[in-house]
Amino acid sequence: MSKAKPDMILKRIVDVIMTVLLLLLMAYQVTGEVLHEWIGIGMTFLVILHQMLNRKWYGALLKGRYNPYRALSTAVTALLFFSFAMTAFCGMSMSGHAVPFLYGMAPVSFARRMHLSMSHWAFVLMGLHLGLHIPTMAAGLKLKAPLKTVLGCVFTCIGGIGLYLFLRNAIPDYLFFRVPFAFLDYEKAGWLVFLENLMMLSFWAQIGTQAANKGGGLYEDHCTHG
Repeated sequence: MSKAKPDMILKRIVDVIMTVLLLLLMAYQVTGEVLHEWIGIGMTFLVILHQMLNRKWYGALLKGRYNPYRALSTAVTALLFFSFAMTAFCGMSMSGHAVPFLYGMAPVSFARRMHLSMSHWAFVLMGLHLGLHIPTMAAGLKLKAPLKTVLGCVFTCIGGIGLYLFLRNAIPDYLFFRVPFAFLDYEKAGWLVFLENLMMLSFWAQIGTQAANKGGGLYEDHCTHG
């Protein structure tokens, strides 16, 4: 087995864990404040690890040809890293449990609004990021045409529900600083919170997948993975 394959497997494992942690972080009303902060610290370390594992990607940024897929993937990856970094910085600036000694690094009023917006941008961009890599991962499965059609219909339905939930939950208001606080339903069952978040993430992953298919993502070189 080549060294490249274990490295890619490790990257995929980190991606999966980051996705799970992101879903937990977006379910604040389920985890509570203390666990939310510690999950955020874990996510911060994984983001750093993710950058280390993708050092070859950074080394290839100024090399090779940029087709539409690579340009989009690079932009999404850069914006995702920025949103993660700002979310972590602002979260630590308000921390009262995990890293209380960092409380006040930024004015709390600024940190609260920025944390709310950047965390939701990270959610959207993470969905796009995952979707951009799905065609490459799915190519190795060699699915038959009828199964592809069925799966396409299923994921389209899930994505449609996700878009409805995204708008119903007024996520655009958080993205564009229209409200200073998140309005959470603490009466909603925990499993339903996670399911709705997964459906909303699936909508953006589907957008990313469609963009990758149209932009040449199926032929992505593993060295350009971000």
